[in-house]
Amino acid sequence: MSLLQDSQGVEPAFHQIPIIDLKDVDSRDQVTRQNIVDKVRDACIRVGFFYVKNHGISDEIIQEVYKSSQEFFALPDDIKMEIEYKKTPNLIGYSPLLASNNDPQNSGDLMEGFEFGYELLDKTGEEHHRQHSSVMEGENIWPAGPSGFRESALRYYHAALRLAKTLFPLFALALDLPGNFFDDKTQHSAALMKLLHYPPQMGQVDERIMGIGAHTDWECFTILWQEPEIQALQVLNNNKEWIMAPPIPGTLVIK
Repeated sequence: MSLLQDSQGVEPAFHQIPIIDLKDVDSRDQVTRQNIVDKVRDACIRVGFFYVKNHGISDEIIQEVYKSSQEFFALPDDIKMEIEYKKTPNLIGYSPLLASNNDPQNSGDLMEGFEFGYELLDKTGEEHHRQHSSVMEGENIWPAGPSGFRESALRYYHAALRLAKTLFPLFALALDLPGNFFDDKTQHSAALMKLLHYPPQMGQVDERIMGIGAHTDWECFTILWQEPEIQALQVLNNNKEWIMAPPIPGTLVIK
């Protein structure tokens, strides 16, 4: 009841995205943990986005998958198209430039991507043989190269999954629900991970073609890593103003 009452009024427009430190997220001190929950609740109601630092994903894991993804996207188009998402029943795999158009007023999204879902690094365990519950699950498809691409991508995926399992209790507590409220609903991960490449626009630029048009993500939440020193992401505030969300070293964006 208090949550609904508090959020009924129109929140003032934000002009900065908060940074939330997860260093003490596992603290047994109730005041310390509640302080983090309060910050998450405020960010979700007032902004809808926040950065997290001390998130638990090592820079080594991040740089490893970044390097592998650069090598993958540098492959010839015909090689990448061998695993195009249209060839799979669960619509995962490679998506070429302009395959999507998030903003109907634009002419397409100037990005290419590779998407995959839950998979164990070691495919010999019993969990690998469980039945998939929907068409959106199922086997991933991987390119023949570059070497180590699958392994580096899955290492980041599982690190991000651990972060997600840290965030779910915070969201539950922010909603005045038990901390374990989402546990039975997220037992088998439906999380998808997408590696994206935005090539530079050379010569005369078509203003109706951008990296990705204005959109709202459909997932529970998104964990986003941004390439350092490249300002691209913007978020919309209550005044319909686009606010910069620059990459901040050591942080991830939650949206």
